[in-house]
This record gives sequence, C-alpha cells and structure tokens, in this order.
Amino acid sequence: MSLTFCNVHFTQAPERVVYVSGALMKNLKLSGKKSMHLRLGGERVPATIKRINKAGKHLYLAGGVRRGIKIPKPGGVYLRSLQEGEVQIGPLIGVLSDGPVSSQTNPFGSRTGFIKQLLRQGSKISFIFAFTPRDIHWEDDTVTGYFLNEAGRFMRKRVPLPDVVYNRLPSRRAETTSSINQLRERFVRRRIPFFNWSFFNKSDIYRLLEKDTAVGRYVPESIMSPTPEQIKEMLDRHSLVYYKPNSGSLGNGIYRLSYIPRSGYYARYRKNGRNALLRFSSFASLMRTLQARHGRALRGYVAQQGIRLIEIDSCPIDFRFHMHKNGKNQWVVVGIGAKKAGKGSVTTHLKNGGSLLTPDQALSRAFGARADEVLRNAKSVAITLAEAIESHQQHLIGEIGFDIGIDREEKIWMFEANAKPGRSIFKHPSLRAEGKASVDHILDHCLYLSKFRRRDGS
Repeated sequence: MSLTFCNVHFTQAPERVVYVSGALMKNLKLSGKKSMHLRLGGERVPATIKRINKAGKHLYLAGGVRRGIKIPKPGGVYLRSLQEGEVQIGPLIGVLSDGPVSSQTNPFGSRTGFIKQLLRQGSKISFIFAFTPRDIHWEDDTVTGYFLNEAGRFMRKRVPLPDVVYNRLPSRRAETTSSINQLRERFVRRRIPFFNWSFFNKSDIYRLLEKDTAVGRYVPESIMSPTPEQIKEMLDRHSLVYYKPNSGSLGNGIYRLSYIPRSGYYARYRKNGRNALLRFSSFASLMRTLQARHGRALRGYVAQQGIRLIEIDSCPIDFRFHMHKNGKNQWVVVGIGAKKAGKGSVTTHLKNGGSLLTPDQALSRAFGARADEVLRNAKSVAITLAEAIESHQQHLIGEIGFDIGIDREEKIWMFEANAKPGRSIFKHPSLRAEGKASVDHILDHCLYLSKFRRRDGS
C-alpha cells in the first residue's frame, strides 16, 4: 500500500473521468492503466484515467466521479492505493457532537468554536465534517455533515459514512440511552473506528487502577457508596476526605470534609456560586446534614482520601494533563495547566474561582531548582496511567484529561481521568500553542485509525 498527498480539483466535464498528473500517476503506480476504481468512505466508482501534463501531484475529478461517490469539496487530501487499480481518497473524518436543533450558525452550542478549529485545521489534509446523531441516514450509509467553506461558515453536504469517528457527544446522560448505544454499535459493525467511546465512570477507573500493580500507588484510597462508618474511618486516618458524585463534572456537588481534633468536623462546598464552610461538633451531625441535602443521591458518591498538595499563597495547586494518542498510536502529553484554587474553594476549577498558571510557574514556586525533574516524573507517570487505563478498555480511546496532584514529598497522585476533557487550559496565553498541538494530534490519530498513516517527514 502506498500513500501520497495531492491536490484535488473539480472539472465541469460530466463523464466518469479522472485526470492525473504524471508525478501522481507514478506514485499510485497507475502508469499504463486505462481505468481505476476511486473510493470515498464505503462508496466506490469506476473511472477512466487520463494523464495530464502538470507539475506536482494533482487529481482532477469530472462530475460523474464526484457525484458517484459524493466528493464534498476540492483541496489537499491523501490518496491510498489499495488492491490492483483501486484508490481510496480521504480520509473522510467525522466529528460527532450535538447541540441546538434550530441553529445553523451555532449547531454545536458551546462546542462550535472548537469544532470549527478542528474543521479548519483538518480541511488542509482531509475531508472533515461534524455531524449529530440526527444527521445519519443508516438506510443508505450516508450522513449529512457540516463542512466549513472558504469563508469559515458551515455548509451542509451529504457524504458516505466516515472512515473514522471522533466522539465529542457532550451529554453523559444521552450517552447511556439505547439510541446512542445502538449508534455506536452500528459503526463498530461497519468496522468504522469510533474513538472516545463514552465518558469515564469515576468509580470504575479507581477500581481498575487500584488493582493495577503498575499504577495503583498513584491512586488515592477511594470507596464507592461509602457508609458513614467508612467515611469516619477514612477521616480518622487521613484527616481530609473528598466526597464527590461518581458521574459529576466541573466540581459540582463536591464536599471537602476535614477533621481537626478538639475543634470538630468541617465541610467545604460550593453553594449558589459561592464557597461555603460549615462546622459540626460531631460526625453524626455532619452526615445528617449531607443526607438531608442529597438523600438517596449520596448512593452515587465516592469518598476519596484527601492529599495535602503543594500550595501557592496557601492555595492548593493541581494539574490538568491533556493526553493524546499520536499518529503512531502512542500516548503523549500535549498540554499541562496548573490550576490554583480560589481562596476557600473546595476545588481548583476555574469556574469556582480558580486561576490558571503554567506548570513552570507553579513548580518553580514549590520546588525551585528541582521543578524540571518533578515535571519530567509527572509526565512519565501520566503516560503510564493512560496506558494502564487503555489496557482495561474494550473500546478505542484517543484522548484523556488527568487531574493530577503533587504533594510536598513530590509524590504524584491521580484524582480524576476524563475521556472528553475540557479545553479551558488552552485559553491561557502561554498554552495556545499546546491547544493547536492538541488539534493536530486528534487529526494525526484520525489518520492512523483510518489507515491513512503518514510516513515520517511526509
């Protein structure tokens, strides 16, 4: 199999003809051939080959070919020669998300900006589009996708099912519905790689990693649906416990429980957009308050050993490690943001008053000359954690966001793993290059999964 990059042009000729430049003929081993089959996604069309004298690698597609396999637009893409006389054009990359039904300019809600960034960058090397579950036509294996035009506006085109799907469905609840389960299984049955299968469940990840000898030491002690007695025992041992929803996000519903001898029990939490602190004279009164506030919902909570993290200005610091699979199917650290908790905040989330620093800024304050070595160790641990999680998953994952803490003894702790991490760290002026690198890694991994694998230096 050979892979080559070329420029695709449209011509108004109506027949099923492809006009191929000499250099491209040579790359695709088409010299002397009169016809070929051109494939996009799962569709293929026969075409007559006509050589043209033009420098460089160029492919001109006549109308009959374009309509036959629904080529969406001209531009730079890859050609992959398959068996004798068959060439695949692409890859055809689909980004699955969702949003307001009525909006043509903002069809993916708050994710529209990120999706446009993906489409803008991906259009330089592929046919890339975004789509919602409603856009798929299973009866003929096509999808009406959102492509970007030259002006940066969405245009709708009907194309074959993609060669690979990058899943950015935004709703944890929607992902558990039978219709979304069926959608994913349909892609699998058609042997279309579908990566980032679903959101992670906190307790499942903790359970998997605690038992993994390679990474268990990086996971704080965690108990799913703990009894009050188990929470009290954990507080007695560690004096600090995080009590959080198993399927929560953005720090919602989290309590930071602490015990100070001769002073009492304390619960920090977020209420009506503000940080709150309650003191209790007894553990029983603390639990009564939590049960009155949440009732049966506490069955879906996890108790996790609290860690005394490094601090700046008496505010704890943790780190978001944004991990990607690259074009060689290896895990790499692409971006790291240091998150400093707001005064009195239970978490470091930016929406809860936290602030964002670069890892160098945070670690040099905490460890001085040892900062670089601490960061190298944390990156190595993050890659080991990603490999461990992947080894326990039956479906493809290509992206993970880790919330990682470092304590005062330089020990690394993994608090959370997110299968669809947010991108707020890339808003920091010093991390914009990493934000672009994140998009490039997504695209490179799409090329890998779709078998349009680039050689080094291409």
